[in-house]
Amino acid sequence: MSNRPDFVVIGSGHNGLISAAYLSRWGLDVHVVEKDTVLGGATSTVERYPGHRTDRGSSAHLMIRHTGILEELDLAAHGLRYIDCDPWGFAPAPPGSDSPPIVFHRDLEATCASIAAACGKADADAYRSFVHRWDVLAGRMMKGFGVRPTAAGLGSAFLGADDLRDPFGAVQTFLSSGDALLDATFASERLKAALSWFGAQSGPPMSHPATAPMIGFAALMHRIPPGRAVGGSGALAEALVSVVRSNGGSVTAGAGATAIRRSGGGWRVDTVDGRALYCSAVIAACHVHTTLDLLSHELPAGRLDAWRRRIRPGFGLGMVVRLGTTDLPRYPGVDPSTSAHGLQLLVTDRRILDRRHGVAAAGGLDADPAVLAMSFSALDPTLAPSGRHELTLWSQWHPRNLADGRSWSEAGPEEADRIIAAAERFAPGLTDSIVHRHVQTPEDLETELGLIGGNVMHVEMSLDQMLPMRPHPDLAGHTVPGAEGVFLAGASTHPGGGVIGTSGRTVARLVGRRLGTSTRHRRRTRAQ
Repeated sequence: MSNRPDFVVIGSGHNGLISAAYLSRWGLDVHVVEKDTVLGGATSTVERYPGHRTDRGSSAHLMIRHTGILEELDLAAHGLRYIDCDPWGFAPAPPGSDSPPIVFHRDLEATCASIAAACGKADADAYRSFVHRWDVLAGRMMKGFGVRPTAAGLGSAFLGADDLRDPFGAVQTFLSSGDALLDATFASERLKAALSWFGAQSGPPMSHPATAPMIGFAALMHRIPPGRAVGGSGALAEALVSVVRSNGGSVTAGAGATAIRRSGGGWRVDTVDGRALYCSAVIAACHVHTTLDLLSHELPAGRLDAWRRRIRPGFGLGMVVRLGTTDLPRYPGVDPSTSAHGLQLLVTDRRILDRRHGVAAAGGLDADPAVLAMSFSALDPTLAPSGRHELTLWSQWHPRNLADGRSWSEAGPEEADRIIAAAERFAPGLTDSIVHRHVQTPEDLETELGLIGGNVMHVEMSLDQMLPMRPHPDLAGHTVPGAEGVFLAGASTHPGGGVIGTSGRTVARLVGRRLGTSTRHRRRTRAQ
């Protein structure tokens, strides 16, 4: 095989590594370059403090377990193992209340029993019907997330035979706001708030159009719950790197791309360490704005500027406080085996979420943060030393630039205090258990992980930047007009952010076809 790689993949996030893994398995020569000294991007785990394995970005893996990618790449053979988060969701009663919590088990009937105890039988029955309905719809959406966002592909995935008799009703279902879905389905504000906070993990508040499906994905958690990778979120990236290297590809950290330039009939990727990598095609899995900067020598400045103006990263989606503690969060009257294994949804009223988003949109910080707690050392003791725990407190929304002019280095510690205090109200004693603390502000997320604007989804997950409009109608097909042979993957592209991986697989399939590569021929060549 030539020293000239078939593909250079820019960015070692899970989507870039998935593209590289598929292509290398098909016998293609692949080189992954990564600016960071840590591989995996936002899907990585490091030792922030002695003996603790702390995630830098993602923690629970919800969507990728529904795609088939883990099985297709046989990642279990490369050391990846998941533990089910079950119960996958826990919503405590309001502080000071003696009401029972809402516990979302993988088992639907156990979940309905919990809802009946906390919210009444009517809401339990409504939740059962909601899951049966949205299990079908969310399953179709997952199918649509696995194809290129063309009208034909999305139509065949999203619409069933029944929908053809009422196409406008089907469209309305998908375009409704999450709040509209919740208000039409349930009576209890506690249940609505828990599901709204679950849906808001996709980015937008549930008052926005087309957010009903983000709540509907809760139905799939009863099919396959969120998974926690043993050893941390970075175990996924480590397994993918292993696949690439075992098939002859290379992955290099600390040597990111500085430019993408044409070279004959192919491309040249210049790297920060002075190398020039010549290749047939480039897969850019980094932020789309970063990719446009890398192409600044090859495309007209006016075109690039027009794309940049239309692609909105948005303000910082969230902020994270990572804690090393001596104990798990203790919710009054609840055993940690019930509360500590999944997503701890510390919101009991949607008005908190509405206010939080509105204040952040105006560049401010609200006095009462919305918090999602995750304590996965309860599932995986390897994350922390004996007698210690690893706790993540995620909060949203947070502006990248504060309206009062303060820097995040000044505002960050105070906001971290408020996030911890919000969790303390639900889990008294939490603050006293803290031994280590690491804060990731929107500025930190941008600086460390390349998440422009501090948005972990790269580009706002709003209706006008989803499906065939993501990240821009000109770029929706995972290609760059005027730069034939440069392909786009990652959270900036369809289907969006989160640990799902389908854009990486879609691009791998696409580039093989575009370049006239027969994967069956490549397999035969390798076998010989």
